[in-house]
Order: sequence, then C-alpha cells, then structure tokens
Amino acid sequence: MKSLRECFPLVYSIAEKIAHHEGRAFLVGGAVRDYLLGLPVKDIDIEVHDIFPEQLETILREYGPVSTVGKSFGVLRLHGVDADWSLPRTDSAGRKPVVCIDPCMSVADAARRRDLTMNAMAIDMMTNKLIDPFDGQADMQNKILRTPDEQLFVQDPLRFFRVMQFVGRFEMFPDEALNRVCGAIDIAHISRERIEEEFRKLLLYSQMPSLGIRWLQSIGRLRDVLPELADTVGVSQNPVWHPEGDVFEHSMQALDAAAIIAKSYESECKRLVLLYAALCHDLGKVTTTREVNGVIKSIGHEVASKKLALLMMRRITHNSDVVSAVASLVLNHMAPLQFVTNKAKLPAYKRLANKLSPLISMSFLADLCRADKQGRNGAGQYPLSGDNADVIAFIASAQKAGVLEHPEQAVLTGADLLGIITPGPQMGRLLERAYEIQINQGILDKQVLLSRIGVK
Repeated sequence: MKSLRECFPLVYSIAEKIAHHEGRAFLVGGAVRDYLLGLPVKDIDIEVHDIFPEQLETILREYGPVSTVGKSFGVLRLHGVDADWSLPRTDSAGRKPVVCIDPCMSVADAARRRDLTMNAMAIDMMTNKLIDPFDGQADMQNKILRTPDEQLFVQDPLRFFRVMQFVGRFEMFPDEALNRVCGAIDIAHISRERIEEEFRKLLLYSQMPSLGIRWLQSIGRLRDVLPELADTVGVSQNPVWHPEGDVFEHSMQALDAAAIIAKSYESECKRLVLLYAALCHDLGKVTTTREVNGVIKSIGHEVASKKLALLMMRRITHNSDVVSAVASLVLNHMAPLQFVTNKAKLPAYKRLANKLSPLISMSFLADLCRADKQGRNGAGQYPLSGDNADVIAFIASAQKAGVLEHPEQAVLTGADLLGIITPGPQMGRLLERAYEIQINQGILDKQVLLSRIGVK
C-alpha cells in the first residue's frame, strides 16, 4: 500500500510549508481510521495547530484559489485538492453552534469533540507519528465503538445515525455506554437530507447492512427510525417457505443478499433501489397475514407493501425516481415466481416488461426475487447462496421474449398517425391498442397494425 505522502504529495508539501511557519499539520478523522484499516483514503481532513486562520489562508493561496465558505468554522478548502484544512475549535450545543477557534488547543482536546474513538486519532504529517489519546486503534482491533466524551456526543444527534452506518460498514459494535447514550438521544429534528446520507453509506458501503438495522432494534430505536419495519418484528410466516422466522428476520437476510447481488451494478442509484426494495418488499405482511385452515398466508401483501414502502421511503429521501422504482419493485416482487408457477406465455412477459419500464427492467426484478429467495436461512442470520430454479426460469423466458433488459419497442408510433389522427387522447388510445395487438399476437408489420386499429 502506498504511503500517505505518496498518495497526497501536494498536501504534504503544504504541510511542510506550514511547519516552516511554526505550525503543525495533522491528518485527522476518517482518513486516519481508513489508513489504519488498510482501506482507500480519499477525501482527507487536515487539522492545523499553532497558526492563525489568516496565516493558514495566506499559505494555501500560494497554491491556488481558496474557498472560505467554512471560514467561520475554521475550515478552508484549496480548489482542486480533496482536503479540508481546519483549525481546532470548540462548538456550543444546538443547530447553530457558537464556534470558538483555538489554534493553541492540544491535539487530545481537539480530538475529544469527535464522535468516536476510532475517528479521534491523528497522524503528525511531519513525523508520521500516530497520536491516539482515546485508544481508538485498540477499539478498532477489538471491534468496539466508543465515544471520547458522552456529553459532547449528544450535542450532534446526527451521530446516532453515524453509529448505525458504522456498525454496518465496519462490523464494529457500541459498548454499553454508547448504546445507553444512543438509546436516549433526541433524533426528532434531524433533516431528511442528513439521514438519507447516512442510510446511503450504510447500504452502499456495508457487506451486511442488516447489522446497522439490527442494532437499531437491539437498543429499542427501530420504531423511531423505521416504524413500518419495526411492525414486522414478530409477524409470523409459513415455516414451509420461511424457515428463518418472522418477517423482520426475513427482511434482514434479504437485505444482505441484495447487498451481495448489487455489487455487480455500476450505478449507485440502482444499487440503492435494490437494497431499499429488499428492505421494504414484505412490509405489507403486517396487515395481510392471516392463518387460514392452520396455514399462515399473506394474500395481497405486495399491494399493502407498496403503500407502506412509499410512506417509509418518502421519510428517507426526496428522490422521487428512487421512491417510484422501489415502489414498483415491491409491488411486482411476486411476479417472477407467479409467472413460472402459472406457466405464463411470452406475451405476459412482454406486458410486464412494458409495465415496469422505464424505471425497472425484468432482470432487475429477478434480482429482487433472488434476494427474496436467498433471505430464508433457517440455520442462521446469513443469507443463502446459490440461485433459485424459478428465478432462472423467469430470466430464461424473459430472454426468449426479448425483454430481459428493455421492453419490446412499439412498431407503431405517433409519427405514423400524424396527418391521419390529431395528436391527443384518441391518438394515445390507438397507439396503446396497437401495442397490445403487437405484443399479444406478435404482429410486427406496420400496415397490418394500422389496419387492425382501424386506420388506413
């Protein structure tokens, strides 16, 4: 692995300039954590001691334009360099904290205000010495999340969600003190945008994102964050099909299965949609589960799941495309198995592909079905591996119909009706009718289709 100096030569050059002016530059926060864990280090935070803000800004301007947007917080950014330059500070509590910059603060005192001990380490950029006043390195080795200061931790309630995503990302777990703090912290006034970002990190950067959700449940806060999911705890399922237990356990295993499947996706948005859909796909079992003649059934749960998924997703994100795509997947997540069981004909596959377009493809739907089937491990919490015969059959039929990735293109378009039909609702109905005939009867001749819809 390359040294930090090799990765960030310009940043180290600036650190040397700072040292020349009798300042001290330290790499701090997540960059130190990731470096010690052997993970890629991208954006970095540099904390500069024993120098005043004006001096730091003057030094940075020797290397290019400097953003002073965060100047009141002691934070500067050199354009074109992925690094934040800050001075040690103290913050008062509240959404609009009063900031007091203290260039002469000790490294240990500056680190105390950080959320967790693993983020409270620093590396002296001139000596490469690790400064670890709260034993963060030992905590990482022991897989423990601790806070340097409980009173400072609660001043920023967003830290609750940071703990959630760190549990999933690093498979580290809070000690009793941090669990107690997180069990009581007020999270009612955190903005949706900030919560969404922490969920994004949990879902995209975790091998087992369920760990973060399970942690919420373990400290009694799942209902405060995801009430629709909390309702699934204890909801029984037919053990013949679901030996893993209740709906919550199934959802957790399906989520982890989706995380494995989504690794092959290039699109971050697509990965998020699959993971959210796996989390939401069975929410409706809460209201639809009944015991019929001694058999547990959840008839129509996919419709109820869509409604609850919309409620839950709209509290997490403003992204309407993500919400709509998740809702579509959830509503149709039973279709692949139903199609195979009922021996659906190829036109049915074509109709479903058209219904899902443009947000969802048949292969995407098959991936959710795959995660659903893999989330049924009765012998533990890890999802099952391997593929399912019904999912394979669904994919094969969708391929045969030519609609695995995209719906069948309409032969007849509005351009073919111009001069014959005035654009408007009637034209739309005629085109829909032509497409139905094309799919159901396999007619691809434009003139025949025009004749079939009564246009010559």
